[in-house]
Amino acid sequence: MPALADLNVIRAMHPGVLACAPDTSARRLAELMAGHGIHAVIVFGGDHEGVGRTAWRIVSDLDLVGAALADDNATAATIAATPLVTVETDDTLARAAQLMVENQSSHLLVLDTDTTHPVGILSTLDIAAAVAGMRVRSGPPRRRRAR
Repeated sequence: MPALADLNVIRAMHPGVLACAPDTSARRLAELMAGHGIHAVIVFGGDHEGVGRTAWRIVSDLDLVGAALADDNATAATIAATPLVTVETDDTLARAAQLMVENQSSHLLVLDTDTTHPVGILSTLDIAAAVAGMRVRSGPPRRRRAR
């Protein structure tokens, strides 16, 4: 079993970030999550040009389920209950795991160490795969072509 302190985030993360605007509907968030086979969407708020970490939020699948019970008119801005925690590409998986536990967050936004731009997402499942020596493959569910 590889030690988490010996592996960097960039080796386990999923590259790319699926993001939405704060006014995105709960229905659209559900479509994004189900269609891409993901469990979290990043919400970029306000001015996208000068986006600082305080303007980023995250909607988890659990946040979305809670919103579905409570409010049919919910938007990403009102649903985003999970705190957004960031980690850098050269941080260790041990540091990432520590941040997840401390913040009770199953997903971290990964920032490029040099540019601080978002480059990926790291999930608890990604860390579990690293511990198991596996690579997790995610993406949209396979669909059969209609005949």
